[in-house]
Amino acid sequence: MTINFNARSESSEQAPGMLRAWTGMPGMTIIFTLTLSVFLSFSGGAQAGEASSDPHVEAYAKSQFPSAKVCAGCHKKIYKEWSSSAHAYSSVSPMFSKFEQLISNLTQGTLGSFCMRCHSTVATIFEEPRELVLWDRPQVSQEGITCVTCHRVNEHYGRSSGERRLVPGDIFSPVYGPFEGDGVEEVIENKSFFKVKTSEDEKGLGKRIHAKAIKFEQIDKSEFCVACHQVAVAPGIKLEVVWDQFRASPARKEGTTCQDCHMGKVPGLNKGYEKGPAAQFIGKSVKEDRRHSNHAFYGPGYSMAHPGVFPQNPKNAEFAMKDWLSYDYRAGWGRDKFETAVNDGKIKVDFPKVWADVEDRYTARDIIEENLEAIKAEGKLRKQLMSNGSHIDGPFFSGKPTEGEALKFKYRVKNMNKGHNMPSGSLGMQPQLWLNVALIDPNGRRIWESGYLDSNGDLADQHSLDVLAGKIERDAQLFNLQTKFLTTNVKGTDREMYLPVNFDIDQRPFIRPDGRPNTVMNHPPFIRMEARSIPPLGTKEAEYKVPAALMKLPGKYRLALRLRHRSEPVYFMKFIGATDEMLKNVNERMIDVHSYTVEFDVK
Repeated sequence: MTINFNARSESSEQAPGMLRAWTGMPGMTIIFTLTLSVFLSFSGGAQAGEASSDPHVEAYAKSQFPSAKVCAGCHKKIYKEWSSSAHAYSSVSPMFSKFEQLISNLTQGTLGSFCMRCHSTVATIFEEPRELVLWDRPQVSQEGITCVTCHRVNEHYGRSSGERRLVPGDIFSPVYGPFEGDGVEEVIENKSFFKVKTSEDEKGLGKRIHAKAIKFEQIDKSEFCVACHQVAVAPGIKLEVVWDQFRASPARKEGTTCQDCHMGKVPGLNKGYEKGPAAQFIGKSVKEDRRHSNHAFYGPGYSMAHPGVFPQNPKNAEFAMKDWLSYDYRAGWGRDKFETAVNDGKIKVDFPKVWADVEDRYTARDIIEENLEAIKAEGKLRKQLMSNGSHIDGPFFSGKPTEGEALKFKYRVKNMNKGHNMPSGSLGMQPQLWLNVALIDPNGRRIWESGYLDSNGDLADQHSLDVLAGKIERDAQLFNLQTKFLTTNVKGTDREMYLPVNFDIDQRPFIRPDGRPNTVMNHPPFIRMEARSIPPLGTKEAEYKVPAALMKLPGKYRLALRLRHRSEPVYFMKFIGATDEMLKNVNERMIDVHSYTVEFDVK
């Protein structure tokens, strides 16, 4: 099946979210052909080679916005922290690409480049077609929320949904940050010592740096984060609500900012900042005792991409992005044991042409291992964040545990975070945060459990494919803090849905504003949210009951508990066409915190 599209890029007056008028990009008409496989591709865009790209785009991108790789020359530590962060992942994310493609299809394209405004601001400015495959984009666009996304902003914005402009300019142009720029001034005054240059006109060798750093008052305040962390789609449904939660929080009243907890010394806690140099030049540092903001941007999200593609790593460029996707690192390619077996004829593999050379497989494996270590390190920060932000007490029993009687107990889950709900972030489909509790009898047998997973790795709720097929029982006592969309459809009352799109109502659904102010109902007609998250410093109780029929033996029992976090539910990933690699990664990299076991006697 082939689908033809005719799309015309519009002026900023016609599409204000495109941020076009000040970039100098001319309007243009793009005609392209996409196959049906486009909608299930890694990037959510066209197949490689199908969407023609302007050969001048990369050069134009470099002249307007430098890549993070350029900034890494003087800011290695910051680059390393950022490279495996959710910000660096925002454009690479196959989950984002799959979801963005699906919702664009379901809404007949009426969302336009809405999602790209935050996930790749530079791509939006360049008016790159939203369906363009990732590896055909300029490097700076592939980097998503990159250095210039924040450090080329010089205007105060209180708007949400990605409404923010960037100041264009090459590497020599000024940057905007939380300091006055005295570090840059010191370097420029001693150019020969630091071996730098601030213009292409300067002769000889020297690291190219920005000629000026300007203090921007808003960049280290919570208001700076609002643009992308408070998002509402057209009918009024808020997909991101962190700002709503933060502005009424104890943290804001105390003067704690988003940056204090997400860029400070300790993940999730306002414990101050590390000290470190503003920049380093071949062993020479400037402003050694400056406040260091950690650009890992501690958060609960994590990568589902191939480790040859992400984290951001200059070494990844050794091979093309689309070639990385065919490198089977799980099979052991590039490891001695595997390669010896291949050489001895014990394993037969029809390698893709690009990986036919064993030396290339070894080179790729070294890069993969380095990236997996970065992912592992990021996972430790994520676990620390989740542990610092939550606390569990219990179990609290109702009466004395007795043989032959139902066992009733509860746990108390507290949100230790003063800044926003637990969980927060993007709502309706993600994330999942739930309790997994198991009861083990005196013979060591697990006789009861809640928070278990089905054969697909999904929670056993009403969305589980195994539950719907009657293969397993629905987990009626599941304690899951995931917020859900509730929509009213053609038949019955409102019910949980994957997306806030009433596609049962109309054969050609369009997301369009309602005629009445949403403030009248506090939500759009036919769509609302069922929030299950815990507010700052709030608690919720998880109550459980083990049937009397299972309490057959007297003796010592054990209750095992863990709080589990996953960035996406499996049912939703399958709905958007996630690959097997994505599904493996989302389950392998989910984290458990507050794991403990309590023993008790049953008389």
